[in-house]
Amino acid sequence: MNTHARHLGPGRRTLLRGAALGAAVPLLPATASAEGRAPARGRSSAPVSYRWLGTSGWRIDLRQKKQRNRTVLVDPYVTRFDTGLFSGSFDPGTRLRTDEALVREHAGTPEVICVTHTHWDHLNDVPHLARSTGARVIGTETTYHVLRSFGVDAGRISVVKGGEVLDFDGYVIEVASSRHSRGGSYSYFAPGTLHAPPAAAPRTVADLPEGDTLAFKVTPDGAPSALFMGASDFDERSFRGLEPDIAMVAVASSASTHRYVPRLLDALGRPGVVVPVHWDDFERPLSLPPRKDGTGLDDFLAQARAVSPDARYVVPDYRTVYGADLRPLRQRPERARGA
Repeated sequence: MNTHARHLGPGRRTLLRGAALGAAVPLLPATASAEGRAPARGRSSAPVSYRWLGTSGWRIDLRQKKQRNRTVLVDPYVTRFDTGLFSGSFDPGTRLRTDEALVREHAGTPEVICVTHTHWDHLNDVPHLARSTGARVIGTETTYHVLRSFGVDAGRISVVKGGEVLDFDGYVIEVASSRHSRGGSYSYFAPGTLHAPPAAAPRTVADLPEGDTLAFKVTPDGAPSALFMGASDFDERSFRGLEPDIAMVAVASSASTHRYVPRLLDALGRPGVVVPVHWDDFERPLSLPPRKDGTGLDDFLAQARAVSPDARYVVPDYRTVYGADLRPLRQRPERARGA
């Protein structure tokens, strides 16, 4: 496991748990933690903000002294086109497309993009972002080959498998092997991996295989760590020892995975803040409020609270900008673009 993260974990986790219980404990500055330890790696504090992009997508903005603002994205699916999935008439032949102006508005100019897996509701907008911004993309071998088929520079793609701890001079990204959600039939959409670029760039949602699934733990210097999941299953042995302060946890779409919620929270060391994701109808535009897609948000919260009653639970929305401890900072203004 990441010894750096292990050293820092207890202080921040104690702090976040205190906030969950209603104690008047502010997020500590970089000069000390709840147990008096120095901040991450001895560097100055990095103010952090989070914006939920829907599904399992997040925008992480870091402002560091004497440096430009820096942005990290996880699974940035912003275009949100209709496949019929939520109306009961799913069409796997739905063409892929990207609304470049909308992506630019929500995603900004990232320096790193983390991709948990290669299904369209996670990868669709990544090829455009990678080509237009030069961002480094971190993902599986399948993600690599798909991006190459879209003309993304091979030198800007980092292939990982799980277990990597990557230092970006201001924040650390730790990669964990994970698993994809399974439906009631114990299977999932478009399984498979790629070991070479496809003959042609994918054109439809069915052309994008899962390609193995990852999770990412992001630890900005001087701030709590956050785990990002892209699907509602996990590798229990790979998750043990991650111990994030904040966990963005995918809500299960079925009961196929045995004791998913209690096993997950126990494996993660019962994070102080739990944020359910991938519960929204991800074919509605981000200009509308999130709508539950029927995959069990309420049931997830009930199970999680039974297992970890001391945690603070944050059900995110698209317009709120959250701080380093996942408390709201402000509301983003309404956009002129309509529903």
